[in-house]
Amino acid sequence: MPETLRIFEPAAIGSIALRNRLIRSGTHEGMAEADGAPSEALGELYVKLAKGEAGAVITGYAGVLQQGKSSLPGMLMMHSDALVPAYRQLVQSVHRAGAPIVMQLAHCGRQTRSAVTGKRTVAPSALKDPFFTEDLPQELSESDIHQIIEAFSDAAVRARASGFDGVQLHGSHGYLLAQFLSPFSNRRSDRWGGSTANRFRIVAEIMKSIRRKVGDFPVLAKINAYDGMKGGMRLEEAVQIAVMLEKAGCSAVEVSSGVIAEGLAIMRGPKMPLDALIAANFKFEAVPPVFRPVLKRVLPPFLPSSPKPYRCYNLQAAREIKAAVSIPVIVVGGIHTLEDATAAISGNRADFVSMSRPFIIEPSIVRKFREGKQTISKCTMCNYCAIMIEKEPLRCWSGRLPERSRA
Repeated sequence: MPETLRIFEPAAIGSIALRNRLIRSGTHEGMAEADGAPSEALGELYVKLAKGEAGAVITGYAGVLQQGKSSLPGMLMMHSDALVPAYRQLVQSVHRAGAPIVMQLAHCGRQTRSAVTGKRTVAPSALKDPFFTEDLPQELSESDIHQIIEAFSDAAVRARASGFDGVQLHGSHGYLLAQFLSPFSNRRSDRWGGSTANRFRIVAEIMKSIRRKVGDFPVLAKINAYDGMKGGMRLEEAVQIAVMLEKAGCSAVEVSSGVIAEGLAIMRGPKMPLDALIAANFKFEAVPPVFRPVLKRVLPPFLPSSPKPYRCYNLQAAREIKAAVSIPVIVVGGIHTLEDATAAISGNRADFVSMSRPFIIEPSIVRKFREGKQTISKCTMCNYCAIMIEKEPLRCWSGRLPERSRA
């Protein structure tokens, strides 16, 4: 079968039936209500994605505990049974529009701020995050770790009760599970640190707890294949982790890379969106507007540049992980054209392609691809969306801020 046709053929991840191999990757939308319930606007966005023929929709990350809530506004939560009815309505509307929906579960660990969560930040080890430098996180105790394990599995129970088709454990981008997996952020000497198996233990225990509570419910995982931190995650170890995930009963692995402290390593682009950074980032809130134009001149030398390449930067890593496992492999990262998506699933490199930014600017991009109306996303990789999410709900800014938002 020609690979372009294969992209649009039905496929499956465990019991999840997808109408094609193009998935909307988990993307924080900033559209939750104050209690973490999905807003009407979020429901409308997911329905647009479903009607636009996304093979599946993975939600923005949903917090499993208040202490692990994001510093970004409008984060979804799944820490309470009271949230189930609202999610049930959301899921039903997405299903009616024709797509399965998977809830991404997360704990932000040290990548948040106590000023926002009202709780002290926590981490595998008491090391300050290079980006969220305000708080020294508290090292998690044995009982703390077990509480987090139960919180993840309880959230999975709520997701199933809400009608979600599966859940995805967010083990990438420097959030708590990634903090445990990476030797850069996990300096523990007990059974939760040290060897790869020990650093993976919390994920294994979460998988075991979910399986005990919900049985054969699809559980996906998103992991970093590598990052740019000294002594951080490297592909050879990520392959081992993918194998461990399969043995633990994982339904599919999504391959990503990078942590927030690296700057634009997760969502790469040719230019740092300085206007957005100065207008929205919490570190510049106290800077009077009159001085902000000066920042545009003095900041660039101190900011990490986006690594190259900007396109398909996780494809080789996905290929090596796929060679080591038999469960489906999903690849994300700089895949913005039909040609790139086709290449990603050809040559036994990946089974599914997930995209984030292309769906922000065009929720119906999959349908446009299938109908032959276009073959390239309109996204320019300006990454204003990734920065402005600190202040406003998810949208495409097309590399330009309105006058009221400019520094």
